[in-house]
Amino acid sequence: MSFSSDAKAELIRLPLERDCCVLAELSALTQTTGSLGFQGGGRFSVSWQVENAALARRIFRMLKERLGLSPSLHFVQHARLGGRRTCVLTVEGDDAPKLLTALRMMEPDEHGAPVLKRTLPRPQITRQCCRRAYLRGAFLGAGSVTNPDRGYHLEIAARDEGLLELAEKLLAQHDLPARHHLRRGVPVIYLKGGQEIADALALMGASGALMKLENIRITRQMRGAANRASNCDEHNTERQLSAAQQQVEAVKLIAIHRGLFTLPPALRQMAELRLSHPDASLEELGALAEPPIGKSGVNGRMRRLNAAAQEVARELTEAQRPTNANP
Repeated sequence: MSFSSDAKAELIRLPLERDCCVLAELSALTQTTGSLGFQGGGRFSVSWQVENAALARRIFRMLKERLGLSPSLHFVQHARLGGRRTCVLTVEGDDAPKLLTALRMMEPDEHGAPVLKRTLPRPQITRQCCRRAYLRGAFLGAGSVTNPDRGYHLEIAARDEGLLELAEKLLAQHDLPARHHLRRGVPVIYLKGGQEIADALALMGASGALMKLENIRITRQMRGAANRASNCDEHNTERQLSAAQQQVEAVKLIAIHRGLFTLPPALRQMAELRLSHPDASLEELGALAEPPIGKSGVNGRMRRLNAAAQEVARELTEAQRPTNANP
């Protein structure tokens, strides 16, 4: 199973909370996976189509155990989708108005007859627990989260813009600013960043997925730190080799045009060591010297050798300049 499927499976297994939370979660699930049907004679039906059988069972329990309704369940086989089955839950008859009224999608008119609201349903979400339940229902119905090994991305994609606006508002109340865009005409809100997604999973109640995410985050951070250290060491080694090569060229210039015998004994020794050990570090050259000297001492002698090489280079440049002939 994918990381997203594991997170959803964990949320589905959570026990049903208080009635207000059940209504909040069921409202989000209805807005994402539900549909309203008209049967004539002022009668309605509400259906949910989900591919996850465990989610269908959770919705069934909400309807049966908490609202006292009797939903029917059947399966639809999709030949064009590789033979996948979709679970279809349906509430109809006298149960439909009860459900729609509980979800604040229907209200009595002046004569007491239930009528559908003309506006989008706005579930009553005043408590912290209800806000968590609504976000959980929205994620179960239309959400997904990327495997943290490949990146950090959690999103909810639904055509019901009212649901997305409310979900975005609820996330913002928990300092989780969601971004939004259109994907093939479907509105999407999403979170980026490991910490934001970890907070969102914790908010919805997916503690197991949260722990797995944190373990992956720690592993990625350690791997990144190791890579940065390796790159830094590689860069330092390249820089060291480049400096050593420049020192070798400087010593060769002095040897060719002046001779190393013209150098003071300490500089002559360091020049010979550099020529015989072109890849050695300053510390290694200092250890080879007689008597051994530290890195700063080697560095000082190398600076003097470079200065002598620059002086030789200036002499060569002046010697190559044409002299002005007297008229």
